[in-house]
Amino acid sequence: MKPENFSAPRRASPPPCRVSVIIKALNEEKSIASTIESALRAVAPLGGEVILADSCSMDRTVEVASVYPIRIVQLMHPHERCCGVGPQLGFQHSRGEFVYILDGDMQMRAGFLEHALTFMAGHPEIAGVGGHVVELNTESLEYRARAERASVHRSPGQVDRLDGGGLYRRHAVEAAGYFSDRNLHSYEEFDLAIRLRTLGWKLWRLPVDAADHFGHDAPPYRLLLQRWRSRYICGLGELVRSAAGQPRMRLVLQGLSELRLYLAVLLWWTLLASVPFWPLPALSRLAWLFMLVIAPVVLMAWRKRSLDKALYSVVSWCFNAAGLLRGLVRPQRPAREVISSRILREPLGPFPQTAWNAVR
Repeated sequence: MKPENFSAPRRASPPPCRVSVIIKALNEEKSIASTIESALRAVAPLGGEVILADSCSMDRTVEVASVYPIRIVQLMHPHERCCGVGPQLGFQHSRGEFVYILDGDMQMRAGFLEHALTFMAGHPEIAGVGGHVVELNTESLEYRARAERASVHRSPGQVDRLDGGGLYRRHAVEAAGYFSDRNLHSYEEFDLAIRLRTLGWKLWRLPVDAADHFGHDAPPYRLLLQRWRSRYICGLGELVRSAAGQPRMRLVLQGLSELRLYLAVLLWWTLLASVPFWPLPALSRLAWLFMLVIAPVVLMAWRKRSLDKALYSVVSWCFNAAGLLRGLVRPQRPAREVISSRILREPLGPFPQTAWNAVR
């Protein structure tokens, strides 16, 4: 019987290429061609490579990608799918001195890599550089709120994480142990950031457009259900569990205000559960329960000037608070363990002229 193909991390010294762009994908048939073409255009002037890290897509993602001169690697076991697996899978098969992570529903902006490499050449203390991610999904309630929300870590300058992708020094990532934690269903970029920062590295966001993000088309409440089923919503609890007892735990507590919010939601649930036991008449207890239930909705409606946004905020908090608990109790595998994978395609042979014309 043939042994399974457990692909070990590729290590080369010196690296044979300047930049590796890793595209993590799961069922991205509709957008993967545009994503790959944007990545090929971005690395063409730099002598780079593009790697598709596929998490066992069930559509034509791999078939569409196979026409391009890229390396295609695939997760061996579908049950291991999560946000942390894709980047680490691609990193195992990459060779670049610098590594850029790109989602399968994003497109790179031309010129960003050159800006980032120039900046990093002059700042050796910087482990990773990001740019501005342009949110193009203006229909979704969630992404509209995200675009409206001002975040310090999305502003130009030194930041505590590189959400939305970034360019990283390979030797900094290797010093931090691994690119992304295979156990995390979300928060994988923040986890990488705190491991780098614990070692003294810095992260920077340039005032340059780096990529366009098209986001999910699902309605907001359906998206919450999808994230519950896929365990995406468990990522915060998984992150806390992995960092517990480690020096980086301090950065987790400092950097994630939503952790305090979801803990407050758990306290709110505890308060609601205690109301039936209060030494008051039944009608009084019912009145208190009603007021406590609607209080967060009323507060958010006043803040957001929108009942729809207020309801979605409170429902989202509840989903995420439950996900926090679910992630905290989920067993984890060693993060440094090699991810079982197979190589589906190496960038060998001529690239069809028609495809080159599309890329250009």
